Formats: sequence, structure tokens, C-alpha cells
Amino acid sequence: MMHENPIKRRPSRRIYVGNVPIGDGAPIAVQSMTNTETTDVAATVKQIHAIAAAGGDIVRVSVPTMDAAEAFKLIKQQSPVPLVADIHFDYRIALKVAEYGVDCLRINPGNIGNEQRIRAVVDAARDRGIPIRIGVNGGSLEREIQEKYGEPTPAALVESAMRHVDILDRLDFQDFKVSVKASDVFLAVESYRLLAKQIEQPLHLGITEAGGLRSGAVKSSIGLGMLLAEGIGDTLRISLAADPVEEIKVGFDILKSLRIRSRGINFIACPSCSRQEFDVIGTVNALEQRLEDIVTPMDVSIIGCVVNGPGEAMVAEVGLAGAKNKSGFYLQGERQKERLDNNDLVDQLERHIRARVKQLEAEQIPVKQA
Repeated sequence: MMHENPIKRRPSRRIYVGNVPIGDGAPIAVQSMTNTETTDVAATVKQIHAIAAAGGDIVRVSVPTMDAAEAFKLIKQQSPVPLVADIHFDYRIALKVAEYGVDCLRINPGNIGNEQRIRAVVDAARDRGIPIRIGVNGGSLEREIQEKYGEPTPAALVESAMRHVDILDRLDFQDFKVSVKASDVFLAVESYRLLAKQIEQPLHLGITEAGGLRSGAVKSSIGLGMLLAEGIGDTLRISLAADPVEEIKVGFDILKSLRIRSRGINFIACPSCSRQEFDVIGTVNALEQRLEDIVTPMDVSIIGCVVNGPGEAMVAEVGLAGAKNKSGFYLQGERQKERLDNNDLVDQLERHIRARVKQLEAEQIPVKQA
């Protein structure tokens, strides 16, 4: 049972990364980046498919050399989702991947040489309908900006971004998105707030180098959650020192918690206490693993006792309220005569959840895009 989203999105220009719309009210795209050697085509393709299977809309691939660009050609041919090429300094690599069908160029115009080289890349992007992502990072600001501000500040990040924006404006190229990432939550958030007021292009959100799976997920949730709740952001990447698939999961969990975009099951579960009548934690963990293939948005409530169990179950598609030996079972908010044996909850719940998913799909009930 989905609730309405009260967030008003920041108006922005629409661009397309392959067939994925970005900005102008389009669903916020969730993306990740491969961490394989790009020249290892098989490993990179395998990782892209894993990211896509987890729900990733877009995948970024680092292309640091011409050998990597040749590998990218083969990778692109086997990718199920649009690919962004991450390129620094060498404009020839950008031209080569554009020839090979890249869906977006992550390149800072000011870092790839003289005006002639910049124009060559922009013209190639324009001719092939390829958008550009300007990516500013608090850890790699231009030397003169570092000297001017002394340290990374919101104004410094935005000034860096606007230098690159001005180049594209001068070349009359408007199909771009911008990120101003930092590892510090407050620095990143304030930078995005400032930039959101200065340009009409979509914004790519991220807390860069956020850390490991747990700490990075927390930092990203706080920073991106603040911005998304204000309507700022059109696509996002969670930067974790972890499997890229985990980045996709965390990204969707953030969007799901803000009622912005749902994919798969939203488990409402108690942390458990001595009142619990069954193993709540074990049940939820097992179901999360078994039901990862489901993409239909659905709220499932699993509460270990009758204190909060009935109330939560009444606002979920499938609900369980713990009781001795057999627990109360709810469908679409209504208590069922059937009670579920506490010794076999995982199998029973999986069966009922999958049955409800099939009903929703058969009824073609409108749901938010997965």
C-alpha cells in the first residue's frame, strides 16, 4: 500500500543517457561503477550484468587508456544498460568511445586541453546525441581554486563546476549533468544546494569515497537524503568500498524510504525484543535473500508481537503479527482466518508474498516505476 510522495522536485532540463531519462521529473536513476580492470572484458561485463540485475539503470566504466577504450567497444556490445565512460585528460579517448557508442561522457571540459580539443569532444557528443557529465570532486580541485580558497568549500566546488559549465555554454552545448561531490556530508550538501540555484541542468548526487558498506551507506543516506527531501537530485551513485551491487541496493533503499521510487519489497520489521514470538531477525534476513528477484514494489510487515504487529500489518500488502505458536496473518490490511505456524514462517511467507506479487502483476495495478 503505497503512500503519496510529498516532495516537490527541483525543475530541471531533461537529458537522456541511452534510453534512460534524467531530469525534468523523470524517475531518479540509480547507477554504479565497475571496479574491475576495464581491459578484462569478461570480468567487466559480468559485473555490469550483476549491477543491472540488482536494478541499476546506468553503469559507469573507467576508460584510462586507449587499450581500455578498445575493450570498452566490446563491453558496450554486451551491456544490458547504458554505459558512461569515465575519462580524464586525454581527449582522444573521449573521441574513441564516442565512436564506439558510449551513452554518456564523464569528462571535465577544462581538463582535456586547449579549445580545439574541447571543441572536438563537444562536437562528437553533439553529433551522436551523447550527453556529458561534469564531475567536480572536493579532493581534486584545480590548483588555483585550492590556492584561492585554501581548502575545499562549497563556493570552491561550485566555482570549479561553473568553469566547466561556462565552457559548454560558450560552445552552445546544453545536454549535460553536473555533480559536486565531497567526502564530507555538509560540504557536499551545501555545494549541491548552491549549484541547484545556478543551473537548469540535472544534478548527479553522491557523497564521494563514503567508506565501507555500513559507514558509507550511513553517510550517503544522510547526505543524499537531505538533498532528495528538498527535491534536489535527478540521478545518484552510492560510492562504497564494497561490491557495486551493494551500491544499487543502498540507492534504492534511500529512494524507497523517501517514497521517491520503489523497487522490490520494503520490509517493515521490528528490531525484536523479549516479547517476540518467533525469530524476527532470522525470518527477515532469510526472506530478503530469497525475494531479491522481486521488482514489484510492495510493503511487507513482519512484527514479532501483538503490540505493534496488527497496526503495521493493516497498512501493508502482507503482514505478520507475532503470537504464541501461530502468528496472525494479514493480506491487504485484513486479518485472515489462516494463522501461520511459527516453526515454518519463511516458507509460508515466501509463498504468500509471491502469490500477492502475481496478483498485482495480473491486475496491472499502477505502481511506481521499478
